[in-house]
Amino acid sequence: MSKRVKLSADEKLAIIKPILGGCSSLRFVSKEMNLHGSVIQTWIRKYKADGFEGLVESKTWKRYSKNLKKMAVEDVVFRGYSKNSTVKKYHISSFSVLQRWINLYNSGKELKSTSMGRSKTTMTKGRKTTFEERLEITQFTIARDNDYDGATEKYGVSYQQIYSWVKKYQLKGSDGLKDLRGQNKPENELTDTERLKFRIKELEARNEYLEMQKDIEKKLLELNQRYDHFR
Repeated sequence: MSKRVKLSADEKLAIIKPILGGCSSLRFVSKEMNLHGSVIQTWIRKYKADGFEGLVESKTWKRYSKNLKKMAVEDVVFRGYSKNSTVKKYHISSFSVLQRWINLYNSGKELKSTSMGRSKTTMTKGRKTTFEERLEITQFTIARDNDYDGATEKYGVSYQQIYSWVKKYQLKGSDGLKDLRGQNKPENELTDTERLKFRIKELEARNEYLEMQKDIEKKLLELNQRYDHFR
């Protein structure tokens, strides 16, 4: 699961349940599910604090003041507190968030307050794209059950751009992705080989996604069977 796959709250619970029940270790589950231990630790912490709701992925950034960030970083850098205890103390969403603040602080950059309610996926700015890029990105997104976040992360384009392309593609097919200003190659000028290449990429993305989902389901089943056996 080294590549990005969305996990539901139910799947996260199934992963941490054997650890919470004392049937498996964090190290075993981390290796078995191919997940970083800190990710699983974050889920456990959130589950203990907020129950099942803590495992539901938030769509907006949590607000942190400049002063809170500074105190959290200084607790780790100067006062010797562990990252785990600091994350719990200041109710920070994840270890990676704290580490990002530490990296900024160590590089001499200013820690700023986080704006409330800004969508995570809208933080990525849009960029100019060719027709070929729009087609590839759109097909990748659709193949992964409209995974806009994953496409934004992989291709470095904005959520709004991808959302618009997917809607146009679903309405008009590849014609909907044409640049009417004529700066990119129109779809009808693509050769059969180029069209086939895009179709192959779409099918490969879909197959990869389904294989990863199948692998997750298999590992979750094995993990739950182990849990039921030791209960």
